[in-house]
Amino acid sequence: MNIVDSSVWLAYFADEPNAERFLTPLKDTVSLVVPSITIYEVFKVVLRETSENEALQAAAAMQKGTVVDLTVTLAIAASKISLEHGLPMADSVILATAKAFDAAIWTQDSDFKNIAGVKYFPKK
Repeated sequence: MNIVDSSVWLAYFADEPNAERFLTPLKDTVSLVVPSITIYEVFKVVLRETSENEALQAAAAMQKGTVVDLTVTLAIAASKISLEHGLPMADSVILATAKAFDAAIWTQDSDFKNIAGVKYFPKK
């Protein structure tokens, strides 16, 4: 199972230099887990930078994977992870979701770079 965080989705939609690195997990929608908070983050950025239509298309593409809503169980796990790793809320929710699904996280976000199970690629 794989989770690509918001930084990866945004790189993919903007066709940034690193986007090619993430095609494998992005195209394997059967193994793709999408925390709903990543849809929030990506929709917000795409809406701010382009248009509502583009943001809706991005959200639709993200829903090809298995979307995981924030439950009470995940919220509690994310709170503990946030304190343990010093992560912001969204990152801790993503990491809690990854742990719940035994998924690797693919990211460009340096907050994740020293965490087990994370495939970190610095932005180019």
